[in-house]
Amino acid sequence: MSSAAALSNFQLNKRIISVIIFTFFCYLSVGLPLAVLPGFVHNQLGYSSFLAGLIISIQYFATLISRPQSGRLADILGPKRVVMLGLVCCGMSGVLSIAAVLAQTLPWLSLLLLAIGRVFLGVGESFTSTGSTLWGINVVGTLQTARVISWNGVATYLAMAIGAPLGVMLNQLFGIAGFASLIILMAVVGFWMASKKPAIKVTVANRIPFHQVFSRVWLYGLGLGLGTIGFGVIATFITLYFASRDWNGAAFALTLFSLGFIAMRLVFSNMITRFGGLKVSLVSFLIECVGLLIIWQAATPWLVDVGAFMTGAGFSLVFPALGVEAVKQVQPQNQGSALGTYSAFLDLGLGLTGPVAGILIGHWGMQSIYLAAAGVVLTAVLITLRLLSLPPGKPAG
Repeated sequence: MSSAAALSNFQLNKRIISVIIFTFFCYLSVGLPLAVLPGFVHNQLGYSSFLAGLIISIQYFATLISRPQSGRLADILGPKRVVMLGLVCCGMSGVLSIAAVLAQTLPWLSLLLLAIGRVFLGVGESFTSTGSTLWGINVVGTLQTARVISWNGVATYLAMAIGAPLGVMLNQLFGIAGFASLIILMAVVGFWMASKKPAIKVTVANRIPFHQVFSRVWLYGLGLGLGTIGFGVIATFITLYFASRDWNGAAFALTLFSLGFIAMRLVFSNMITRFGGLKVSLVSFLIECVGLLIIWQAATPWLVDVGAFMTGAGFSLVFPALGVEAVKQVQPQNQGSALGTYSAFLDLGLGLTGPVAGILIGHWGMQSIYLAAAGVVLTAVLITLRLLSLPPGKPAG
């Protein structure tokens, strides 16, 4: 730990990126099929729009269910092995996607192969992302937890932003086999790169049961899940919001959201170390809430752009800020379980955003979801205030 503390910022970032590259490979694999598979299921296989959407959602649920297990395995086997296992799962999703194309004369078999591939990708996402984060923390020390989680988020959203348009382009040029082959290639290269890196020594000590880990981190995870709603309603519904008001420029609003998110991560992530994760989370939630309220009351597209930028900037530091505090609640031998359990709340928040927001739109119109999201984020503010009020050293559970 002492040698890590003496490293310069450049050296620290270099070490972190050498591990977080596996997160980038993983989320590029997640982003590539997003805009392509629904069309394949609906147009080529002839299934309903519901099933086309369900194929995408299967991955989210697989990620949610496997998050805690990924952390537990990282504690027991070490993060290197979990990352390598995750990359194998990502590669299998590419293999099964190609198999689904070859089997499209039997639509039911093709759909089944796609579904199994989505499960593999969901498990690969949780294993690779959680393992990479824990690996990075071990490489540079727990004092740099916020920096590691911040870089992990940058890798995630950069890969997702590149993945969707790249997947569409490869599909137009080569069909599904185009992006599926890239997924397989990244899995092979990533596995080889991970195998060449030294493994982290696993802490040998008594591990507390999962229910005790959950009881210590769930409030932090709940704050994360509630804060994720603001991201979800913009990423999922901002295009429909613009269309409902006969405006152009939804893509630019999404770009500004991403710019706000990445800029805040790169410029202000050191604030977590200076002021503490809870104080940074509190300010972040308030900025996110203001951004959502601006979108709710926006009379012009440029106001939506301002709101989207503020929401992205506000949400940016929530994951690393609360994550730092969540990991502190357990000993090193349980940090993987804590990180995996905490991260699962983000998956849960994203999974619930679509159907709940859809119900609200049906009853109260498109604008209502941004007011509702602001209210949900305010609830996260109250949770953060509750955590701040706890005496030092007292578990949140």
